This record gives sequence, C-alpha cells and structure tokens, in this order.
Amino acid sequence: MTSTEKRIQELVEILKLKAHPEGGFYSETFRSAQEVVHSNGEKRQLATSIYFLLRSQDVSHFHRIQSDELWFWHEGSPLSVHLLGEKGHEILPLGPVSENGAKPQHLVPSKTIFGSTVDQSDSYALVSCVVAPGFDFRDFELFTADDLLPLYPKAEEIIRKLT
Repeated sequence: MTSTEKRIQELVEILKLKAHPEGGFYSETFRSAQEVVHSNGEKRQLATSIYFLLRSQDVSHFHRIQSDELWFWHEGSPLSVHLLGEKGHEILPLGPVSENGAKPQHLVPSKTIFGSTVDQSDSYALVSCVVAPGFDFRDFELFTADDLLPLYPKAEEIIRKLT
C-alpha cells in the first residue's frame, strides 16, 4: 500500500466517510437546526456541511442542486470543479493559491450543473462543501451524457468523463 493509499484509508476511517452517489466519499459534519423557506417553497435547513474526498481514479459526476455550494480545499491534490452553463464548460481550480488561478475556496451557484476531478494522478483531494439553504436529496439531480450532450455539444469530452 502506497503512502497516498494509507492516507486515504486514514481519512476515510477518521472522518467516517462513506460512498457518495455522485462519486467519492463524504460525511455530513453539520446540519443547522434553523429552517428557512427555500425558493422552491419548501422548508430546508439554513445550511449543511460535508467532508468530501475524491480519489484520482474517481470523478464527481455531473449533477445539480437547488442551493449555493461553497467548496473549501483542505489537502491532497488540487481539484477542478467543472461547471456547465450559459458560458459552456468552465473550470474552477480549487487548491492552494497559485498562478493558474487556483484558490482554496470557490462558489458553485445554485442550479448549476457541475462535477469535479482530481488534478494529479495517484492522489486525492479532501474538501469541505457548505450548502445554503441546506442540502436535501430531493433537490439532487444526476445527469447522463444523453441529458447533457444536446445542450453542451462543445463539452463532449468532459461530459463523457463525468457521466
């Protein structure tokens, strides 16, 4: 077992991470007791937070939620958050501050289709995600290539990778 594999195993155990339906591993760390009325008219917690770990061999598949999601990088490889929207395919580089535009925090606006990949091979990225109003699986949509290719034909390569 490599030192990277040992560190991933250690993080999964210590942070009590479990498999996430979109790819990677997660553990919910906070769910606000306060409730708000979401723009869809339903009650949601004010905010939620998770740890999210993605290995190089995994992807976070293209999905969408109905709330803003703040991403915070903690350790491991930088990570690319891939957005699909009015401007086509955009990348938010998440990691230590660098000349390529990477920052340790990025916002994915509500209702944006997004997924993520680890930038370095044989590595991982550990991040936190804060969702406000809070995450609810009723607001979660997972996409297929057939859903996205007609809308974003110029992004075929990344769509095929993240679906």
